[in-house]
Amino acid sequence: MPQRAISVTRTIPAPAERIFDLLARPAEHPVIDGSGSVRAPRPGGPDRLALGSTFGMDMKMGLAYRIENTVVEFDENRLIAWRHFNGHRWRWRLTPLDGGATEVTETFDWSTARIPFLLDLSSFPRRNKAAMEKSLELMAAHFAT
Repeated sequence: MPQRAISVTRTIPAPAERIFDLLARPAEHPVIDGSGSVRAPRPGGPDRLALGSTFGMDMKMGLAYRIENTVVEFDENRLIAWRHFNGHRWRWRLTPLDGGATEVTETFDWSTARIPFLLDLSSFPRRNKAAMEKSLELMAAHFAT
């Protein structure tokens, strides 16, 4: 069976609390989206996420579309993950470091998908890894200013 999760880790020059606050606010997600597909939060969603929150996002990958996400993992200032209808997850784990920086690990986990073998056969995992690397680059730049 193939491994069904990929992760990218980077040290970000900001405390975990500030990074988590950015991740917990859907309106901020386009700022750090390395895929270029996240446009804006859908109206009516929460300003700040918590365990069980649902939030919609306007997306564009070739064509515009909408996606509904549910927060399925949540540990304030340490871990947040959301999934959408197919069940795969985007997870962010924050580990505070000495000096005020934070090690951030973003994971695309399709082991929880309803039909994981379809993602095994697709280019999504490889493309998502490149997008996650870009997301962490954007996050580092965001907090460096």
